Amino acid sequence: MLQLTKIELRRGTKLLFEDASLQVHAGQRMGIIGVNGSGKSSLFALILRQLESDGGDLQVNPKDVIAYVAQESPSSTRPALEFVLDGDPVLRRLQQEISCLEARDLEKSGLEAHGGHSDRLHRLYEQMDHIDGYTAQTRAARLLHGLGFAADDVRKPVSEFSGGWRMRLNLAQALMCRSDILLLDEPTNHLDLPTIIWLERWLRSYAGILLLISHDRDFLDGLCTHIAHIEHQAIKTYTGNYSQFEAVRAEQLALQQSMYIKQQREIKHIQSFVDRFRYKASKARQAQSRLKMLERMARIAPAHVDSNFHFQFEEPDKQPQQLIQLEHAGIGYGDSIIVAQIQFRISAGDRIGLLGANGAGKSTLVKALVDGSTLRNGERDVHRHTHIGYFAQHQLELLQMDCSPLWHVQQLAPNSREQVLRNHLGHFGFRGERIDEPVEPFSGGEKARLVLALLVLQKPNLLLLDEPTNHLDLEMRHALSLALVEYSGALLVISHDRHLLRSVCDVLYVVHNGRLIEFRQSIDDYPKWLKSQDTPAAAESVSIPQSASKSASSKRQNRQAEARRRHMLKPHSDRVRKIEKSMSQHRANLAALEQNLHDESLYTDTSRKEEMTTLLQKQAELKAELEALEWAWLEASEALEEAGTNL
Repeated sequence: MLQLTKIELRRGTKLLFEDASLQVHAGQRMGIIGVNGSGKSSLFALILRQLESDGGDLQVNPKDVIAYVAQESPSSTRPALEFVLDGDPVLRRLQQEISCLEARDLEKSGLEAHGGHSDRLHRLYEQMDHIDGYTAQTRAARLLHGLGFAADDVRKPVSEFSGGWRMRLNLAQALMCRSDILLLDEPTNHLDLPTIIWLERWLRSYAGILLLISHDRDFLDGLCTHIAHIEHQAIKTYTGNYSQFEAVRAEQLALQQSMYIKQQREIKHIQSFVDRFRYKASKARQAQSRLKMLERMARIAPAHVDSNFHFQFEEPDKQPQQLIQLEHAGIGYGDSIIVAQIQFRISAGDRIGLLGANGAGKSTLVKALVDGSTLRNGERDVHRHTHIGYFAQHQLELLQMDCSPLWHVQQLAPNSREQVLRNHLGHFGFRGERIDEPVEPFSGGEKARLVLALLVLQKPNLLLLDEPTNHLDLEMRHALSLALVEYSGALLVISHDRHLLRSVCDVLYVVHNGRLIEFRQSIDDYPKWLKSQDTPAAAESVSIPQSASKSASSKRQNRQAEARRRHMLKPHSDRVRKIEKSMSQHRANLAALEQNLHDESLYTDTSRKEEMTTLLQKQAELKAELEALEWAWLEASEALEEAGTNL
C-alpha cells in the first residue's frame, strides 16, 4: 500500500499541496490528473523521495520496489538489450554472483566446474529460476519489439538511437523491473498509436500499484481503475476510468454551481440588511447578529465549469469543392521512396484521420500535400483557392523566440486592433503579462497553443495537422476537439489521440507496408486490425487504391465523371454547409446570451425583471431554432449521402 496523509508541499512561493491525502493499494491503476502546474510531477518526486514534504506523512513499504522512467536521455554504449536488462537489479546481482562463483570454481578445479561453491550456486540457480531469470533475455526482446524496435536493433548501442527512441529504451527498462510500484509520467509522449495500444495491453496485466500521469483520455479510459484529481491543493480520488470521473465531476459541478448561486443570493440579502440597519439603534442587535452569520458562513467556491480555453475556426473566405490531390505519387527523401502508388484526394468537407506506425510515412505524406517537398514522382494538383493551414511539431521551433505572443499575432493581422488580438490570445490561455513576454522560456504546451492561435487567424479551408495534441493538456485537447468539430473546412489529422480521431474524423487511412490504404473500420477496430497483421492468413480489412496503370483516356474519363458527380452533388453540399454555418452562429449567440444569464443581479434586482424575462424568452427561441436547424442538417446530410450513393 502507498499512503500520503495530510501532505503539505511548497515549491518556491507556490503552495502545491495542503492537507492532501491519498491511498493506493496493489492492483489499482490510478490516473493522476490536474491542470498543468497543479503538482502531478511533484507528487511523483515526493514518492521517489526526491522532494521532502513540508508537512504530513508518506508511508511506503520499505521492501517495495519503485520503478519509474528516467527523464534523462541515456548515452550508453551498451547494446539496447543489455540496457533494458539492467532494469532488473535482482537479475543482474544474481547473474554477477553466479558468474563470479563459476569462475572461481573453474580456476580451482580446471575442467571440473562448480566444486567448492556448489551449494551456494545451487541456491543461486534456484533463485534465478524463481524470478524467471533464464527467460529474461526473451522477455526483454519482447518488450523492445512491443515498443517498436526492429529485430536488428536489440544489439545496437544505445548511443546510436535518436532521442525519442532512447526514451523508449528508458520506458522498456522501467517495465523490465519487477516492481511493486510503477510511476509513469506521460509515457505516451514519444510513442505512435500502435505502440500506445501495445503498452496499454501490457500495463493491464501489471499486478502492483500503477500511478499514471497522462493527457490521453483513451489511454486513461483503457487502463485506469481509479482517478486522482489534483485541484485547489488537494487530491480527490474517484473509482472508475476517466470517462466515469468526467460524468461524476460534471454532476458535482452542476450541484456546486446551483449551491453557489443560492448562497450568493442569501449573502446579498443578509448584507443588504446589515448595510441598511447596522447604525440604527433599534436594529443594531439584529444587524450585528446577521453580520456574525455572514462571517461564519462557509463560502462555497464558484464552480469553474468552463475551460480556460475556448476558440473556434472562422468560416473560410472561399471553399472550392476539390482542394488537393496526389495522382500516381511516390513520396520519400532523396532517392528513397517510402510510400508508392498513391491515389489520394481531399475535397470540401472531408475529415480524414491518418494512421500508421512511426516511420511509415505519415508526416512525409503531409509534407507532400503542404508543398510537394517530399514528392518524388507523380502529380500534385492544388486548387488555386486552396488555403492550407499546417501544424507540425517543428513549427514550434520556427517561432521567434525573443518575441511575444502579441508580436506574433500582429504579424499575421497587422490591421486588427490590439485589444481584438489580446482577446484572441486569451482564448488560448495567454492573459495579462504573459501576452507580452518572449516565448523562449515557454513550455512545449504554451508554444503549441500559440501555433494553434496563429493557425486560427489564417482562416484556412484545409487543415493539415501533424500530431497537434502533443504537449497539450486534457482541457486544451477538449477545446481543440470542439473547435475541429465545428470547423467547416476540410481537414487531415495525424494523431495518437484516439478520442480526437473518433471525435473529428469521418474517414480513416493507414500508411502500411509502403502503401496508403483506406481503413474501412472504426478507430476502435484499429487495435484488432494491428494484431491481425501478425497473422499472414488473416483477411485484409482494407481497400487498396487502384494501380497506376490506367491509360490516359481512362484517367480523363474518370476526371470527367468526378466533375459531373461534384456538379450533381453541389446543391446538397451547399445546403449542408449553409445550415452548418447557421448552426454555428446560433450556438455562438446562445453562448453569449447564457453568459448574460449568469449575472446574479439579473435575479435580485427588481428593476431588471423585464430584461430577465426577455433574455429567457430569447434563450427558449434560440434553443428551438437550433433544434430545428439540427433536424434540417440531419435531413440535408442524409439527402447528400443518398444522392452520392445513387450517382
